[in-house]
Amino acid sequence: MPQRRAGGFQGRLLRLLRALFPRWERPDDAFALAFLQGEERALYLSMDPRDRAHGVRVARRLLRDHPEAPAYAVRAALLHDAGKALRPYRPLERVLTGLYAPPLPPYPLRRGLLGAFQVRRHHPLYAAERIEDPEVRALVLEHHRPQSLWGERLHRADREE
Repeated sequence: MPQRRAGGFQGRLLRLLRALFPRWERPDDAFALAFLQGEERALYLSMDPRDRAHGVRVARRLLRDHPEAPAYAVRAALLHDAGKALRPYRPLERVLTGLYAPPLPPYPLRRGLLGAFQVRRHHPLYAAERIEDPEVRALVLEHHRPQSLWGERLHRADREE
């Protein structure tokens, strides 16, 4: 599976195939676990293989573009989608939530497709609630709406996907 984002239709098709065929994803867990600390390791391993592989790609892009990245930024890159593990997506839900995420409150967490939409919209919050390190937590919270230098860099590395 290609590591870099392909433009236009080809990029959307690759994301669709990744959503439908999770066995294609082979996350480099050894790379990730070398950076993660304590409870972060269990949180990372609770993630879907597709989200772990994505986190590793984001962390590697961050390090490629910013070799001086602090350890907390790399850990945030690896965990930025960890909130999706709260309520894993079925393949069709993963596709639908990528197309549309209606405005729903984060709690109470609902069942079915509405719950999938909640997880898509609020996964940064769900992850941050499970992360102890305040610097990692802050970057995970802002990865969709960057408010800091490392938040912006993490956001850019995530958008390359």
